[in-house]
Amino acid sequence: MSKLLVKPKDGHGLVTHITPQAADWEYVGFDLHKLRPADTVGAQTGDREICLVFVSGQGSVSIGGNDLGLLGERLSPFDGVPAAVYIPGGSNWQVTARSDVELAVCSAPDTVHNLPPRIIAPDNLSKETRGSGTNTRYVTNILPEDQPAQSLLVVEVITPGGHTSSYPPHKHDQDNLPHESRLEETYYHRLNPPQGFGFQRVYTDDRSLDEAMAVEDGDVTLVPRGYHPCAACHGYDLYYLNVMAGPRRTWKFHNAAEHEWLLDT
Repeated sequence: MSKLLVKPKDGHGLVTHITPQAADWEYVGFDLHKLRPADTVGAQTGDREICLVFVSGQGSVSIGGNDLGLLGERLSPFDGVPAAVYIPGGSNWQVTARSDVELAVCSAPDTVHNLPPRIIAPDNLSKETRGSGTNTRYVTNILPEDQPAQSLLVVEVITPGGHTSSYPPHKHDQDNLPHESRLEETYYHRLNPPQGFGFQRVYTDDRSLDEAMAVEDGDVTLVPRGYHPCAACHGYDLYYLNVMAGPRRTWKFHNAAEHEWLLDT
């Protein structure tokens, strides 16, 4: 199995735990908790900021003992938009599930601790459609670069069955602004119906990295560098939650030159 493919643990609780150390990079962390009603999870952020994303389900959130109320509206990631919470470094947080909850904890460095926590309400999320034809996909910007954070960028995408995504292939692995930014990235994949599968390739121009992976429901793929297109198989819609972070908080990508002609069609 590819070292870039992370399979979830069975059962409930912390089913996926990706640290910068485990991923052999510097910035992005990603945890996925599956909670039953009344289950509670929480942590101290330390020198990392986090974005909690209710992938599905509903729960109450508190930060530093302050109750933010009940968040989350959708039953699955394919049904509506998420609720999310931004939490800076140096904070304590806690989530108590009201229903079955799938909670993503997206993290990146924050040594400044100068931003307040805030709810990212569904009504405040921007949505867009990218691509055309069988390259159409639907994007929800959860924590884009025009919203306050130190390092984190968070977005979710739904790719209909039979379509491609993150395509034409693009990369963001060079600290070369304004042309390209260096960003590590994780993809948390879900399939609808869940028995489906899709594909993702991660590769560099010189092919020193070239991994092609079949992704199943609940898998996470790591993108330390290189191009990283996805494909959803016929009959199975593909959801993914992207977490990005790097030395500069901006998303500037470079398209693979040999496939850039696709943008003209």
